[in-house]
Amino acid sequence: MIIDGKQIAEEIILGLEKERDALAHQPRLGSVVGTEDRVTASYVALKERIAMRLGVTVVRETLAVGTTLERALVVVEQLCRTCDGVVVQLPLSPEIDTQKVLGAIDPARDIDAINPNTKEFERVIAAPVAEAIALIFSQVNADVRGKKAVVVGAGRLVGVPTERYLKSRGAQVEVITKSQGSLEALKDADIVVLGAGEPGLIQPSMLKEGVILIDGGTSEAGGKVVGDADPACAKVAAVFTPVPGGMGPIAIAMLFKNLFELAKHHR
Repeated sequence: MIIDGKQIAEEIILGLEKERDALAHQPRLGSVVGTEDRVTASYVALKERIAMRLGVTVVRETLAVGTTLERALVVVEQLCRTCDGVVVQLPLSPEIDTQKVLGAIDPARDIDAINPNTKEFERVIAAPVAEAIALIFSQVNADVRGKKAVVVGAGRLVGVPTERYLKSRGAQVEVITKSQGSLEALKDADIVVLGAGEPGLIQPSMLKEGVILIDGGTSEAGGKVVGDADPACAKVAAVFTPVPGGMGPIAIAMLFKNLFELAKHHR
């Protein structure tokens, strides 16, 4: 089964359109943008299109090359004072300490649930990627408990929240990175979630027949946005999310769901 992320995202957005009129004020989204590559630009553009459709005011701040950490922290703190939710589009420029910038996001405005200083019990909402995966599993009736799950990549947006979610659901989770573990672990994995950002890293021969394969890796190759999995992996997997059009649109829709949830408690 190939997951139609655009259709699932559309259903979420339609639900938010119905909620919009019940909100006490027009939601404001603070958007911090760093590097301007093709992948970043496509995600920012999609978020802004959905925001326009939902009547969300986007306050966009660009951290150009040469921006100091001090200036970046001021930008985030200002957005936290004036917006219902704040999102930092990664990656930031190398000269900016990303950990400190993310740590400046007010947990009550952290719609990505990405602030590294926030304890699990203090998080107001779940990470959009975790919510997207949970929804996909629900739609395909996947039972996670006791299953072997492998997460490829330990990034802040995909790897970390995915590992956290799968463990909370009772899965046996192994995280593979360039310096940790081996892709040989994929051969007997029931669930594989990709977030390495390496085009075509995973081939069908590396996977077990009937695996649930969630591709959350995005990068550019040949002028196109592609995933970590070769599209041919769909022939091996029982469930497969393509890139583009798979988990990405669902996660962005969940981001706005989080924004609406926080907006209900502000002002």
